[in-house]
This record gives sequence, C-alpha cells and structure tokens, in this order.
Amino acid sequence: MDDLFAQGHGNDDDDSDEPSSAGPAGTGRTTAPRSPLAVRMRPRTLDDVVGQQHLLGQGSPLRQLAAGTDAVGPAGPSSLILWGPPGTGKTTLAHVIAKGKGRKFVELSAITAGVKDVRRVMDEALTARDLYKTTTVLFLDEIHRFN
Repeated sequence: MDDLFAQGHGNDDDDSDEPSSAGPAGTGRTTAPRSPLAVRMRPRTLDDVVGQQHLLGQGSPLRQLAAGTDAVGPAGPSSLILWGPPGTGKTTLAHVIAKGKGRKFVELSAITAGVKDVRRVMDEALTARDLYKTTTVLFLDEIHRFN
C-alpha cells in the first residue's frame, strides 16, 4: 500500500502492470498521479481478489475463464453477464479476465455509447480475431440503458 499516494509519471490510460519510474520497486502497480485510488488499487489477478472463494477458487469457471483453460472453443464463452450493485467488483473482474494472453479489453458505457459504437467494436473484434488471433473482451457498463 506504499504506492497509494506515489507521484508517478505515467498517464491515466496506462494499463500495464509495470510500475512507473517513481513507483516503489516491486509493487507491480502503475502510479499515474491522476488515476483514482480505486483504479490504482484494483486487483490485477484473481489471487488479489478478496472473498468469493466459491466463485474464484481453484478450478472454478471464472478462474478457468481468466486463465483461458478448459474454455469452450478458442475464445471461451461468447458472452457473460456480470450483475450486481455498484462497487461489487464487476469491472475489476472484467479487467482480470481481459488480461489473459491474446486478449484486448474494450470498455463502453451504454450511457454515452450507442448501438453504432458497439457494432464498430464488434467489427474491430472480428478483424482482430481473424488477423491477429486476438480475442476482444467488451465490457458494456449500464447495459440496461439500451432499448
């Protein structure tokens, strides 16, 4: 927790697990100065998540999905709905799943994005799959806002 208030030199969009030049050595976290505390302290792996062992324990479907093992087909399930009240870790879980090898994470909010944006991401995902064998994880927040 030494990196909570560290002044890093990265940007807010830096999603790497490498510490910034100003961050404490060995913490494995970025320390962009403008990133919200919740983003800086977000678990990076399922082992960092506290609780919910019945869902995240060894051999669980979510752990297999995050690891990419025993998946149905090369990309695993084609869809997954995470439902729950704010602050329960839905976005964090999506980030952890997306960190798997050969995966790209795209986050949209139905409040600001429309169907056109989703179609664009889907087209880009198909292209990435066909050309680069990359799986796209689309996290669509506030999906109930779509009509």
